[in-house]
Order: sequence, then C-alpha cells, then structure tokens
Amino acid sequence: MQETAKKILLVEDDPDIVRGLGLRLRHAGYEVVSAEDAMFAMTLALRERPDLVIMDIGLPGGDGLIVMDRLGQHESTAHIPVVFLTAKVQPENMRKAMEGGAVGYMLKPYRADELLSMIESALGTAA
Repeated sequence: MQETAKKILLVEDDPDIVRGLGLRLRHAGYEVVSAEDAMFAMTLALRERPDLVIMDIGLPGGDGLIVMDRLGQHESTAHIPVVFLTAKVQPENMRKAMEGGAVGYMLKPYRADELLSMIESALGTAA
C-alpha cells in the first residue's frame, strides 16, 4: 500500500457489506475505518479525518442524511465528500442527499467497479 493512502470512512450496519467492501477498498489501496451507527460515524469522522465517507442512509441511531448535515456543520469535516450506498430507492432520498451536498448516490446491490469509479472521481475533485 502506498504511504499516502486515502482514508475512507465506511458507515454501514451490515457486517457482510463492511467486510466485503472493506476488503475491496483495501485491495484498491485505500485505508478503511468503519462505523456501524450514526453516533460512532460522527466520532470517527472527527477523530480520523477521512478523505471520503461512504454511508448508508438507514443507520442505527439516526440516518445518514443527518450525519452528512452534521459533518457539514463542523469546520474540520465540512470538506469531506460523501457518497451514499443505500437500498433506499425513493427519489426523495436521492434528491435530499444530492441537495445536501453528497457527491454520489449508489443503490445496493452495488457494482464494485462503478463504486470504485465514483470514489476515484470524488477524491479527484476533493483534492
């Protein structure tokens, strides 16, 4: 792994997705930290200062849209791009996410190559 690996915060309560996606991201050269609920996601984002957040909308302890909004309110995390990876197919969820500042929105089940492409694009524009 390169010395300056980009750090991704994966916020997901499904352990199979955390395990599988975490493995793919690490294999692609990223450092991965994960949180399983909204409160821990905020704590980790403030402590770890990730380069990108991949987050589900439906989370224990609050939803991902609220977490994204709170990240945007902190000077130290406001610049972090957020990509939603969710099973929420309702158009209003996607609209709220994108209007709230998300840089991407992908539905589960996801294609790993498409997600990695979205991540690379988001990190390229955030650099």
